[in-house]
Amino acid sequence: MPTDDLLELLQRRFEAHPERHPGLAWSAVQARLARRKKALAVLREMEATGGEPDVIASDAATGELHFCDCSAESPAGRRSLCFDREAREGRKEHAPASSAEELAAAIGIELLSEAQYRSLQELGAFDQKTSSWLQTPAEVRELGGALFGDRRYGRTFVYHNGAASYYAVRGFRGLLRV
Repeated sequence: MPTDDLLELLQRRFEAHPERHPGLAWSAVQARLARRKKALAVLREMEATGGEPDVIASDAATGELHFCDCSAESPAGRRSLCFDREAREGRKEHAPASSAEELAAAIGIELLSEAQYRSLQELGAFDQKTSSWLQTPAEVRELGGALFGDRRYGRTFVYHNGAASYYAVRGFRGLLRV
């Protein structure tokens, strides 16, 4: 996708969802992106994998913007993944092609923390039919588990599963700091 088309798409999404970034003007976002060409490449990949990135937070002191996948469901191009490389390589059979952590690193984004995921859910109803892997504390991962979140019954749930598990409806959402 050419840069102009990407910026136009991001602007339309930004303007359609002012509740995600109150008080922030598109001109400030565009100016920051103009100085960070690498961020545009990452946003292009987030878009290409179905993430529908949008600004969900900004730091007034530094000007840093937080872009997050705001697709209604976990991005379609980032599903059927186990949690990390260790889990993927540890599968005896039917290993997925990649893992959430590996693909996030390849794209240039980070998995959402539990707090970030809960904050995202305050901006809308996400993952009502899917779920998303989340950053997992080392003590949970060392025991073979990993965290994921979803939204059911009007509530946000964070739960655990074996890190090697993967499902057609579980992917991950990413965060890009610009």
